[in-house]
Amino acid sequence: MTMLARPGGSPVGALAATSAASPTADATAVERKGWPEQVALFLFITLPFLALLVAVPVAWGGWLGWHDVVIAVLFYVVAGHGITVGFHRYFTHGSFKARRWLRVTLALAGSVAIEGPVIRWVADHRKHHAFSDRQGDPHSPWRYGETVPALVKGLWWAHAGWLFDRELTPRDKYAPDLMADRDLVRVERAFPAIVLFSTLAPAVIGGLWSMSWQGALTAFFWASLLRIGLLHHVTWSINSICHAIGERPFRSRDRSANVWWLAVLSMGESWHNLHHADPTCARHGVDRGQLDSSARLIWVFERLGWASNVRWPRSERLATKRVAA
Repeated sequence: MTMLARPGGSPVGALAATSAASPTADATAVERKGWPEQVALFLFITLPFLALLVAVPVAWGGWLGWHDVVIAVLFYVVAGHGITVGFHRYFTHGSFKARRWLRVTLALAGSVAIEGPVIRWVADHRKHHAFSDRQGDPHSPWRYGETVPALVKGLWWAHAGWLFDRELTPRDKYAPDLMADRDLVRVERAFPAIVLFSTLAPAVIGGLWSMSWQGALTAFFWASLLRIGLLHHVTWSINSICHAIGERPFRSRDRSANVWWLAVLSMGESWHNLHHADPTCARHGVDRGQLDSSARLIWVFERLGWASNVRWPRSERLATKRVAA
């Protein structure tokens, strides 16, 4: 396997333990995905993707009502911020401290996105930061080299192919703090029930709201299938597109970049260059005009007293990381 290795630098992430990690250290991991999980994964990738492909003709045919839009946007915003604020900035990088009820709520909200259980998600992402765009990174688009064919293959791998890798990231190595949290262990075990809720609740709400089976069916299409598919591909685009193209105003040891046209849908996650330059920073879009709804939500939590010790960006720290003009 050929992979781009950036010179210098030490691994970064929320856990100091990962700083001494090496890609071969995970070779003894025995936890693997079974075939039922592989089948479920295939279905939850392909069915929402098919919904994305037929969304326009379905809407054109009159199968889209304002009820569907409201329910879909609500679930997208809650699940999306559960991933960006909860799974990513809080659980993975410790960008702030949260009260217990908020901690559990963020874990539940992120699980609604159906991107995997919270502890596994965090373990994968911490490993990504430990080996970003180097050998050992679970989803680098530069995995196979820098030629055009290699990059095309690598983009597919970084976007969704890596999800089918049967070997799982060892959680006891990359997320021991979360494994020791009883609340998060309960949320992780409840993941199958949360998947059912995330998939079926929009249909129930749509049916009751419209008092019709058609309302239930259209809500299931737009607020379940299409919402899940869109959020999945936006999240995966941070792994693929934001490590291949875009602007790099800050120094980082990898190829993370800012992609402005993904900012709104990704809730600020696509300001990815600063994130890799300063992973624990609670705000990713630090320059003028860089929309970051996840940072704004953390600000609201702080103002309400629900979050504390927020790691906001400091101008002097940013100046040391910014690339000279």
